[in-house]
Amino acid sequence: MKRKFQGARTSGTSAEQPSSMNPRLTRSQQRTICSQLGHVKLQLLYKASIHGFTGAAFHQRCDNRSPTVSVGYNASGFVFGGYTKQPFSQSGQYVYDDQAFLFTFNGENLLKYPVTGPEYAIKMVGNSGPYFGEALVLVYGNQSVVHSNTGNYYNFSATDMHGNDLQLTECEVYQVEETPEFEKPWRPMVWESEKRTEMMNSLKSYCPADHSLSQIRVLLIGPVGAGKSSFFNSLNSLFRGHVTNQAIAGSCATSLTTQFRTYSVKSGREGKPLPIILCDTMGLEENTGAGLDVDDIISIVKGHLPNCYQFNPTAPLHSEAYGYNKSPELKDKIHCVVYVIDACKISIMATKLEEKLAAIRRKINSMGVPQLVLMTKVDEACPFVAQDIKNIYKSSYIKEMMQDISARLGVPLSCVVPVKNYCEELELDVNCDILLLTAITQMLRSADSYFDDLSDRFNYVEMK
Repeated sequence: MKRKFQGARTSGTSAEQPSSMNPRLTRSQQRTICSQLGHVKLQLLYKASIHGFTGAAFHQRCDNRSPTVSVGYNASGFVFGGYTKQPFSQSGQYVYDDQAFLFTFNGENLLKYPVTGPEYAIKMVGNSGPYFGEALVLVYGNQSVVHSNTGNYYNFSATDMHGNDLQLTECEVYQVEETPEFEKPWRPMVWESEKRTEMMNSLKSYCPADHSLSQIRVLLIGPVGAGKSSFFNSLNSLFRGHVTNQAIAGSCATSLTTQFRTYSVKSGREGKPLPIILCDTMGLEENTGAGLDVDDIISIVKGHLPNCYQFNPTAPLHSEAYGYNKSPELKDKIHCVVYVIDACKISIMATKLEEKLAAIRRKINSMGVPQLVLMTKVDEACPFVAQDIKNIYKSSYIKEMMQDISARLGVPLSCVVPVKNYCEELELDVNCDILLLTAITQMLRSADSYFDDLSDRFNYVEMK
């Protein structure tokens, strides 16, 4: 199903208002296009509803600028266009471009149609907008219309491309710009095996700020497939010395975790349990009556849910259920909540899911429990990081993702921690381990803040 867009068809020119020069192409769509072009971003040059549906307006804004992405929109909800590395002009000539392609969106997916006649890839026509061979022209003949003729140096289905709706509601042209990486990491990290050993020893010797406890409890919350169970498996692998898969993890449309499970990590096969318990939950789903129930989350945080409780998405836990803990102690409660979010899906997060996460966050805020965000699959989201995980804090794209999820969930950027779980590897990697240990360290620090706050509140009551 095509995404619907609202827009008015405009002819002529109008004075440009900077506030109106907002891209109609969504951030998700921009990223999808950029993923085809390397590490780049899009800068809006021309917007027909502002500058005019004329060839002159287009050429004034776009000539001698390259590479570019041109996008058309129609009232049927189609978003389509083309890419060329060649600068536009008004020479009247065809220009060779073996990298040119046309595209259209099907939902969030990009359908791509590479040029079949590169010597005729682009035509430089003065009275029209972007002119791809003889196959697709946006703003054709100084009108807010599309010229479409498949098979002329590009092969595509007209029905898939624009639904045979040739009337434009908007046309935009973006310049493709290289995105420079940070020369220095914006978060300093030490990538050495000695640092991993130091962090592991620090975790083993950690004692909660509340000395009545031997372990802190961390609740992992996140959408289906975000990597909650994989995070435990990765941490367990780190301290076992080899990749393990104790918790059920994998790819599935619905949650593979159906019970409330608590996992204690041991230092070595027969070693002492670490001072942290990870609590795994059923995955969140956007639809009501599916996935983890918000009321169950509150019961978990308050310490009411027994281990191995079988979730029922249609009915939250009630106080008369078997195993319900009516008088939880501090050791039963959650001391830190961690939202596990797939970096690849931040930009396409469903509105209902975002609203559900916001509702959870508000309730947990009112309970005074600290919250972090664990951003997983960073290597899949960014090719620069896939090349070398040590590029994680040099990647401007990853920082943008972290800022995005920080804004969406309403947590400070300092509370967003990227990690790479072990999913396909057979051996451990020191750099992945350092990211995992950094995440755990932040959880311990957050839990200590929780205990300090409890102590302050207790002392305040005593003083009164």
